[in-house]
Amino acid sequence: MCGRFAVTTDPALLAESLGALNEIRPDACAGAGAPDYNVAPTAAIAALVARHPHGPESAAPVATRRLRSMRWGLVPPWVKARPDGTPQSARLLINARAETVTSSPAFRASATSRRCLVPMDGWYEWRAEPPTAVRGRATRAAKTPFYFHRADDRPLLVAGLWSVWKPEAGAAPLLSCTVITTDAVGAAAEVHDRMPLPIAEAHWDRWLDPDRPADPALLAAPPEVADIAVREVSTLVNNVANNGPELIAPAGPVPGQLTLL
Repeated sequence: MCGRFAVTTDPALLAESLGALNEIRPDACAGAGAPDYNVAPTAAIAALVARHPHGPESAAPVATRRLRSMRWGLVPPWVKARPDGTPQSARLLINARAETVTSSPAFRASATSRRCLVPMDGWYEWRAEPPTAVRGRATRAAKTPFYFHRADDRPLLVAGLWSVWKPEAGAAPLLSCTVITTDAVGAAAEVHDRMPLPIAEAHWDRWLDPDRPADPALLAAPPEVADIAVREVSTLVNNVANNGPELIAPAGPVPGQLTLL
């Protein structure tokens, strides 16, 4: 799964590097204004989409890349509103399984024409450790955090889906998204059985194309992890209140990292 990640690039610079229009207001999402090393569910995050323009120029529509702020935790359009106008959803849909996104009622509409890429510096995952015995009694199994990132420290873009939820008439719509996960491979599988699905730059436009359904080949292919490295990090990341570069620093007295393959 993917339940926490880091973003340190300002959306304006990120949009420029991705050849996208920046539609994010300053300080409107994770990474804006200051680096965010501990992005958690329900946070506003940056998501890259491809949409057609509106207005006179739409006579010859060409989908353009746009960077938008979205809530992490997808809200399907059919979710009802509470009396206070917030979505009435029992589950926080921060992840979607690659194997079922085109058939799941919660995700299939988004998989058809609302796919996105979620930029991140890297993501965290926790490995469950064997329980230890203290005075003859087993203790709860500890979890060791690891940080996955590109070995060259360039941003990762992982597959996602997005949705527009509209509350009562006149209220602003809510844009939300989810991160798609797939079976972990290589060293990642030694930490957790799932991982986010990275999309190579050569396939970005193919994945984002709003005029075509999701390509089954991109969803089914094993994740490309040759350029991804992993290292153990401090348990400081366990607390969402902690935020700083020390969260991604190698844990222990001897720094080190391994590539996934």
